[in-house]
Amino acid sequence: MTMTSDSVEQQPSPAKAQPDNDPRRRRKFNAGFDRFSGIWILGLLVVLFGIWVPDTFLQTSTPQTILADQSVTGILCFGLILSVATGAFDLSIASTMGLSSCVVILLQQDGWNPVLASVVAILCGALVGLVNGLVVVKLGIDSFIATLGMSSVLVAATYWVTDGLVLFEGISPGFTDFGTQRWMGISLPVFYMIVIGAVIWLFLDFRPAGRMLYAVGRNPQAARLAGVRVDRVIFLTLIASATIAGFAGVVLAAKLGVGNPTSGPPYLLPVFTAVFLGATQIDRGGRANVLGTLVAIYLLATGVKGLQLAGAPSYVNDLFNGVSLIVALALALRKRRVA
Repeated sequence: MTMTSDSVEQQPSPAKAQPDNDPRRRRKFNAGFDRFSGIWILGLLVVLFGIWVPDTFLQTSTPQTILADQSVTGILCFGLILSVATGAFDLSIASTMGLSSCVVILLQQDGWNPVLASVVAILCGALVGLVNGLVVVKLGIDSFIATLGMSSVLVAATYWVTDGLVLFEGISPGFTDFGTQRWMGISLPVFYMIVIGAVIWLFLDFRPAGRMLYAVGRNPQAARLAGVRVDRVIFLTLIASATIAGFAGVVLAAKLGVGNPTSGPPYLLPVFTAVFLGATQIDRGGRANVLGTLVAIYLLATGVKGLQLAGAPSYVNDLFNGVSLIVALALALRKRRVA
């Protein structure tokens, strides 16, 4: 039996099958929970504490206080991002800040001009970074161990130069203005934080040298084969990280109006927590980044401030940051594996 051309034309053509990997089949509603979960959680915290403790939390002074209180933390975080981007962990960054904050006050007590004292304090931070870089790159010691040891050395040095005392005499009024004055109702250190963050963001995201840092952090062997001088990159980022920590110490001393030998180390946990939590935000590859870190800083600060206003005990700060650090590390590692 034969089939005519007409009968062939009348045969219904089979429906064109859609492949399983067709984007139209996999398209789902996404409210940004994968990259912007921190912003959603921050909003939920505002609503939660607004309902829980409205009389104290829903005040105009609350966001102003949180914004100003986290400015030094933000500056320190942005410095840490540079070393973390290369895979180096600078555990001495908070102690570097503490030493610089005491040095700038101590020099003013000896009659130094506050500007010159500030420059020397920042250079002290750069010197710490130089030593860290030499130990890590030249001696081949893991950055975690090297900077942990340096942190203890810096704590001892801070107590040595201050005799364990809080320094509060001989401080120039112009120096304290550097950390306490306001512009448009916002504390000046907030603007220092924004400027430093903007510079680092532009460098990491839009400059070839910034992309080198991420390449070294993701796969140093591949980066070396591609012609990147890995040791030099790590060396310079450790110096830059510590230099920014030195500047953060100057800002901290100007804000407090004293040089306190115990002021630096408590910043270490919040700073690392914010940087690693920030790596789970905004950036798709789970990399330390400025915008994600900024979200993390104020997410953590809002949570702690709300709990404090609700009457939580004093240890809630360390508890909240410690749990957040564990969660942030787990999420960052998972995001890197997926990427």
